[in-house]
Amino acid sequence: MRNPFAPYGRIFAVPGARSFSFAGWLARVPMSSMGLGSVLMVAGETGSYGLAGAVAGTLALAFAVGSPQWARGMDRLGQGRVLAWSAAVYLVLGVSFAAAVVLGAPRWSWFVLAALAGASAANVGAAVRARWAHALPGADERQTAFAFESVVDEVVFVVGPPTITFLAALIAPPAGFLVGLLVGVLGSVWLSRQTATQPPVHRRAEGTARSATSVLSPTLLVVAVAYLAVGVVFGAMDVVVVGFAQEQGQPVMAGVALAAYAGGSLVSGLLYGIVRLPGTLLARFVGCGLLFGLATQSLLLVGSLPWLVVAVFLAGLTIAPVLVAGMSLVESRVERTSLNEGLTWTSTGLTLGVTAGAAVAGAAVDAWGAEGAFLVPAAGAALAGLLALAGGLLVRRPDRLPRDPGPAPTTRLDEVAPTP
Repeated sequence: MRNPFAPYGRIFAVPGARSFSFAGWLARVPMSSMGLGSVLMVAGETGSYGLAGAVAGTLALAFAVGSPQWARGMDRLGQGRVLAWSAAVYLVLGVSFAAAVVLGAPRWSWFVLAALAGASAANVGAAVRARWAHALPGADERQTAFAFESVVDEVVFVVGPPTITFLAALIAPPAGFLVGLLVGVLGSVWLSRQTATQPPVHRRAEGTARSATSVLSPTLLVVAVAYLAVGVVFGAMDVVVVGFAQEQGQPVMAGVALAAYAGGSLVSGLLYGIVRLPGTLLARFVGCGLLFGLATQSLLLVGSLPWLVVAVFLAGLTIAPVLVAGMSLVESRVERTSLNEGLTWTSTGLTLGVTAGAAVAGAAVDAWGAEGAFLVPAAGAALAGLLALAGGLLVRRPDRLPRDPGPAPTTRLDEVAPTP
């Protein structure tokens, strides 16, 4: 009987793949501690979800601005050097931000340190995907790898929220944020030392100009703009779910609900990696975007914690497909000289959306209550579907970008015997 998960076995037959993927797994733990951890920490110290959402949004906005700059450095200098510097700076500034909140420093300093900490973090998910794109020759194999990395993202959000929530509730509000920070830094340092599997540094020909925005192709912009609305959903969910659980008198259930949301995406991500769907990458992106927009409307029916868990799990089933489809589309059309940066700009749309979603949802919880505030993620998802559809009509033809594949990797999937 054929093993349906054989595609995963084949991609992990590439030497070094297990190590760099697992290191990237640890390095992405702050994805679930940066937003939720800061919300729990600030709300625990002040009691204001509006302020907590604004601070979390500042972290996300700064990350959106800073991470493409780190990614540009990776393309020019190599991932190893840049990841090591980013991890060191992120550790110092992240601890300083938490200390300012706990010690009652002026609130303007919270925003300054949150911005500096967010800007110091590199996009490790994009860096790991760039390694896969370098190592794997075929589009199907890269789809499997990108799907697996989306599963990794969701495992972080399955394990992270309940862990962070328990730490914040049982130890102290900053505990979840700090633990996530330390784990992420250790993972980044480990990944930075694996230079054998990093994409090569591509040198541009003399006289070839490159502006700071030259990587922003029409396709990348379409995906990033659609992901802006997807990010609104993610940012709002952190704040609204925490607020709803608090209103119901069971704050620990916030972590359970957010884990269920990520769990739905984990299941669909595993399936997306082994199913060979018909149609072009663009058609898949549009279809997945529309499905995401439709499924998230179930949040408007939430009135109790049990239904919340069910609704977010069903909505979560559409997350991984829309993220994998968009990343795959961008990877297929971006210049190889800007691979890290191109994939990072794609995620920038998400983090900008998280900024808006967290801030708007925090204000909505304070003004309408958490149940009414579910309108924010529902509206964001509907907008994401419409943007994917409109953008798909604009980029039906591939971008005309110069492709520079550079030197072939020393070990590729086609050089490895397939596993049974």
